Amino acid sequence: MAKLKTGRHTSGIKAHRQSERRAAFNRGMRKMIRTAAKAVTTAVEKKEPETGKVLTEAFSKWDKAAKKGLIHWKTAARKKSRLSKLTASSSK
Repeated sequence: MAKLKTGRHTSGIKAHRQSERRAAFNRGMRKMIRTAAKAVTTAVEKKEPETGKVLTEAFSKWDKAAKKGLIHWKTAARKKSRLSKLTASSSK
């Protein structure tokens, strides 16, 4: 891309580049937390012994997404609660 002269619309071009970068990051984070939750549910269904380890990894990913502002912290807390309730019910 050729260097642009400074002007009124150059800030708009930069804002667009930033929004694309952020959108890519957010897509990746959303995919990461969804796959983490799916890993917990599949571990519970298969009754794998390392379900607790998978659960703590999922907790970490949900907390990171909340910390970055991708999701609300109460949403993260609700999802974590449901995952832990699922694992607790399967261990009985």
